[in-house]
Amino acid sequence: MSWFLKRLTMEIEKLLIGKGAELSALQMSIRAVIVFFLALIMLRIAGIRTFGKKSAFDNVIIIMLGAVLSRAITGSSPFLPIVCSSFILVIIHRLLAMFSYKSDFIGKLVKGEKKLLYKDKMPVHENMQSVQLSHKDVVEEIRIQLHQADLDGIKEIYIERNGEVSIIKEGKDKEYG
Repeated sequence: MSWFLKRLTMEIEKLLIGKGAELSALQMSIRAVIVFFLALIMLRIAGIRTFGKKSAFDNVIIIMLGAVLSRAITGSSPFLPIVCSSFILVIIHRLLAMFSYKSDFIGKLVKGEKKLLYKDKMPVHENMQSVQLSHKDVVEEIRIQLHQADLDGIKEIYIERNGEVSIIKEGKDKEYG
C-alpha cells in the first residue's frame, strides 16, 4: 500500500509541476505560485533590511535569489535543489548581517566603509577617484539634497556604505558611527 501511495504522489507531482524543461503553461504557473510563496518566506528570513537599505550587500541576495529561483519556475534546473540552495543563500545573508552587527571588522568586509569626499570645501581626490564620483556628481547631490548650487555652508561630504551621498552642514559637529 505504501508503494502505491508513494507512486501516486510522484505521479501527481509530475503532473502538477512537471520535470525538466518541457513544462506546460499550467505546470509553470503552479511552479510560479509555489516559488512566489517560498520567496516571500525567504525574504522574511533574510530580514526587512534586505529591501530597506539597498546596499551592495543587500542587492546581492536580491539579484541572486531572482536568478536562482527563476530556474525553478522554468524547469531549467531541478526544483528541490534550487529551493534548497536559495534557502542557503538567504541563511548566509542573514548570518553575515548578524555577524556584521556584532563585529565592525566583518561589517567593513561585508558592507564597506563610508568615505570622506570633501572637508571644508576641499575635495579628497583619492577617495573621489576610488568611488568614481566627480566634482559635478557631488554638486548634483548638493543641489538635490540642499537645493543650493555650491559648497557654501558645507563642512563635510561622505559617500556612505550603501552608496548614498550624505552632506554635513557647518555647525553640525556631532558624528555618529
